[in-house]
Amino acid sequence: MELGAVLEAVEGRGSAEAMELVLARYNEENRTIFRFDPADEDKRKKLCEGILNILEKDTKTSCQVACLEALRILSRDKKVLVPVTTKRNMQILMRLAKLDTVEDPLERVSEFPVIVEALKCLCNIIFNSAVAQKLSLELNLAAMLCNLLEKCKNQQFVDDIKCFDLRLLFLLSLLHTDIRSQLRQELQGVQVLTQALESSLSVRWTEEYQAAEDRDRPPLSLQETDCAIEALKALFNVTLDSWNVHSENESHQFRYMAAILRHCLLTMGPTEDKTEELHSNAINLLSNVPVSCLDVLIKPSSQEETDIKYNGMNMRAIQILLDFMEKRIDKGSSYREGLTPVLSLLTECCRTHRNIRKFIKAQVLPPLRDVSNRPEVGTTVRNKLVRLMTHVDLGVKQIAAEFLFVLCKERVDSLLKYTGYGNAAGLLAARGLLAGGRGDHWYSDDEDTDTEEYKSAKPNINLITGHLEEPMPNPMDEMTEEQKEYEAMKLVNMFDKLSRDELIKPMGVRPDGTMAPLEEAVSQYHTNKQDSSDSD
Repeated sequence: MELGAVLEAVEGRGSAEAMELVLARYNEENRTIFRFDPADEDKRKKLCEGILNILEKDTKTSCQVACLEALRILSRDKKVLVPVTTKRNMQILMRLAKLDTVEDPLERVSEFPVIVEALKCLCNIIFNSAVAQKLSLELNLAAMLCNLLEKCKNQQFVDDIKCFDLRLLFLLSLLHTDIRSQLRQELQGVQVLTQALESSLSVRWTEEYQAAEDRDRPPLSLQETDCAIEALKALFNVTLDSWNVHSENESHQFRYMAAILRHCLLTMGPTEDKTEELHSNAINLLSNVPVSCLDVLIKPSSQEETDIKYNGMNMRAIQILLDFMEKRIDKGSSYREGLTPVLSLLTECCRTHRNIRKFIKAQVLPPLRDVSNRPEVGTTVRNKLVRLMTHVDLGVKQIAAEFLFVLCKERVDSLLKYTGYGNAAGLLAARGLLAGGRGDHWYSDDEDTDTEEYKSAKPNINLITGHLEEPMPNPMDEMTEEQKEYEAMKLVNMFDKLSRDELIKPMGVRPDGTMAPLEEAVSQYHTNKQDSSDSD
């Protein structure tokens, strides 16, 4: 449809009914349009101004919805937002979204479509305009959105309102650090958003920090899932940098949140993709929860439960995290965004909570029996994680190695048993443990037990590759002493040439286990040896 005809209708060159029909047709034709013709930019700006002038007046609901739908489509174009992003126009949209009245309850269901469309427009405008982001702080938009969430409590037919209210809070907390601080400190944003999440998931409590588990419960609806996802995303922004909990009230709030997130992990969405998106956002938020509060992810197991148990504890949520991790590894792409959050979360859980570590180790690093294949070859979770230890992405490589290291209680000899020296060399070099030893964190003293199969194969295991190798014939056995000397000098000369041409740099291990140029490492060993003999 010609943009000029729409502009004529909006500017009052026809009846209100005709204008509404024209806008409805324009909306239908442009519903999926995200790129606009630059030649019509001025017309689109005038159309935005005309629509806002109409919305400022009292018009019937169907006309308001048509105008707001058109404005939402037009606001996808950043270039036309200059006339829109004024204090007056933002206040018009806030009034239509019921964000300007503190006491007015949500009673007229006929107005709900207007509220939803106005919130959608605000989402587009704030996302695309830095001016609108600044105005939202001046107009105290975050506080009004929190108030609208409160109005949605115990109300029917408000899922869409709630969803776009939460999305707008997510955008504001993402794009404006001052609003993020305001939500956290002044508006009790953590509590408000946690309650919104709890409501979306329909959580029922049996005890403190324990939600009822109903295996026969149907999956969440699409609306409920979207609301929960938006609440999780907003909470993630508001709880950034929350590792240090300083008060008992904060600790309670985060444990309460962690209990809801456990319930979220046990909840299914309407489709497999939506379930994965829901769980992914729950995992991201769990990464912000202080690790001391994550013990609520496991709970004492009752006699009647036939669920996944370990040491008397229900480990169903932890098993879901492990399954999610393996699924993300199997995807084979976007490891940094998709895999590192869950690996980081599991690493911190294992470092702090003994039962979680022992359960996960039993799943990921069971006692070795068959060592005929290299650790990175195979389809087990261990094989997949060992392959990641040599991944090209440094962040992925580091977190995969750290996870396995923590499962081994940060003991070098235990890690090498499961991975081989070659795969673990990067982590050990970074931690200064090439000479052996263990990390800084304290773990319980329970010992690993080797299987009989591993004990019998151990003398023939190649420490570099980490697998069993048949004894190879020594090529030097049939050489004379002169031939051995010749080959040794040939090798020395090759290394010398590569070193002089700066193609390689010979390295050694310092006494503290870190890498250094060979001359420096040898010098430190001599110095330490001399100091030791002097002290004797």
